[in-house]
Amino acid sequence: MQGTDLFRQPAALATLVALAAGTVQAAPPTQLGKPEGQLNIVAWPGYIERGASDKKYDWVTQFEKSSGCQVNVKTAATSDEMVSLMNSSNYDLVTASGDASLRLIYGKKVQEINPALIPSWNTLDKRLQNGSWFTVGGKHYGVPYQWGANFLAYNTKAFKTPPTSWSVVFEPTQLGNGQSNKGKIQAYDGAIYIADAAMYLMAKQPSLGIKDPYELNEAQYAAVLKLLRQQKQLTHRYWHDVTVQMNDFKNEGIVATSAWGYTINTLQGEKFPVEGTIPKEGSTGWADTTMLHAEAKHPVCAYKWMEWSLNKNLQSSLAEWFGSNPVVPAACNTKAPGGSNFCQSNGFDRFDKIYFWKTPTGKCKTQGSCVPYSRWTADYIAIMGGR
Repeated sequence: MQGTDLFRQPAALATLVALAAGTVQAAPPTQLGKPEGQLNIVAWPGYIERGASDKKYDWVTQFEKSSGCQVNVKTAATSDEMVSLMNSSNYDLVTASGDASLRLIYGKKVQEINPALIPSWNTLDKRLQNGSWFTVGGKHYGVPYQWGANFLAYNTKAFKTPPTSWSVVFEPTQLGNGQSNKGKIQAYDGAIYIADAAMYLMAKQPSLGIKDPYELNEAQYAAVLKLLRQQKQLTHRYWHDVTVQMNDFKNEGIVATSAWGYTINTLQGEKFPVEGTIPKEGSTGWADTTMLHAEAKHPVCAYKWMEWSLNKNLQSSLAEWFGSNPVVPAACNTKAPGGSNFCQSNGFDRFDKIYFWKTPTGKCKTQGSCVPYSRWTADYIAIMGGR
């Protein structure tokens, strides 16, 4: 995690509501002019494909031809890195997850968009169209792109029966070969992962009274940190680079971890014995939004991309490639290049079972006061460092 952002400042989250109320920016455009010829996007790995990895998966080339906008992509491995990159004015768009989108809005790094300039807006999944992670005061600060679960990925040869609980990454566990999982599991290198531990404790210790894994009082938070310190003793690595994560499966003996569908799909494509599941406790997840920089240098090309991104063929190809779900329901009935039933395998109908990433704040809905993200960040860094 590089750089600084709004929520690394000690008092920032305490003034979250005030920031939201005070966010005043220029009104979005009402019409579009001539495309500028270029578009710079910050995106998750595997999100903006032009056929370089697999020629069947290319949703950039035709856009460039039809729009006249050359697409340049900067990949980012964590939400914190995305926020840091958007502190500069070098990028027009970012595919922000829910733990970054509100930070970008309240930090005035992104601007309100005009859905009327995106003809396909009405094709969006109604469950996402006014998502609280990118809609503030009735204003939309982006266009939904994809969503999905953080799966439990596991080596099928390491378990006699498929795991059904996140306990295999949080608790000492005997594997099918009689060995321990110590040193053979991974955890996510990002403070938002605290919510995964909180979700697990919601089911394991209901007496804690956790109602929302992103809204923790002091006692709940202390119990979650205790679990994460225990997990530290089992952890081989804290991952954020999917390539490193896949190499650890293949070369370092990793047997279980949280992972994106992209990682699982890629490993399976290489015939590695890995599967992904949503355990009985549920799963955290992400709903990503394409957001427009407040000082975007190529806004016309950006609007053209936001419209293009809702094409059902792009949505189906991306969902199959990344292991995610489309934001346009019609894409579920569109044949993807690999011919898979991606909506079924990626959990399109399990939307209500996913605890989507959001930025923890001091003022919360389930109880009077909660531990803010600034604390999450500092404490998780300390845990990863062994404290």
